[in-house]
Amino acid sequence: MNPKVDAYIAKAAAFAQPVLNHLRELVHKACPDVVEEMKWSRPFFLHGGVILCNISAFKEHCSFGFWGAEIGKVLKADGVVQEGGMGSLGRITSVKDLPADKVMLGYVRQAAKFIDDGLGDNRITVARRVVKAPPKAPVETPMEFAVALKRNKAAAKVFEAFSPSCKREYVEWIADAKREETRVKRIAQAVEWIAEGKQRNWKYQEC
Repeated sequence: MNPKVDAYIAKAAAFAQPVLNHLRELVHKACPDVVEEMKWSRPFFLHGGVILCNISAFKEHCSFGFWGAEIGKVLKADGVVQEGGMGSLGRITSVKDLPADKVMLGYVRQAAKFIDDGLGDNRITVARRVVKAPPKAPVETPMEFAVALKRNKAAAKVFEAFSPSCKREYVEWIADAKREETRVKRIAQAVEWIAEGKQRNWKYQEC
């Protein structure tokens, strides 16, 4: 156990600490000889000098990333790779968001086996990236929302300047409405917030 990783977890948000500790325990249980190192300001786990996986904590979620092309093929074939976040399993907000312990242990052991078999790239290989879901398709704004934005020049200008991820948050929020009444209310609320320069989750963002 690396004291620097202890410190990283201790500084993480309260919701993140049990998630990070659980993931850390699973990695050590599956691969007892794993070595912990801090890289790029976050904890990494190395097996035989090669990156096996890493954990990260953010304001509202955690991430866990497997590294390596071979384990990536396994995860994608099993449908485990999730969109969102920086890791392989998407945005993790609690231990419940993770695959079952038995499944996670199996993946970590399999990733370590790939490294043992010489299928793990070394730490400076450019092609060695964290396993992530493929990029999402471009955001398509619903017609009703587009019309509402067009009627509000301030909102339209701000929305156009938003990043694809910020646009997607609004579009998905509106699309998730199950009733037409709710959809209409969300469009009106979205236009109001956007005109004020606010992102979808502005209430949870730091001032």
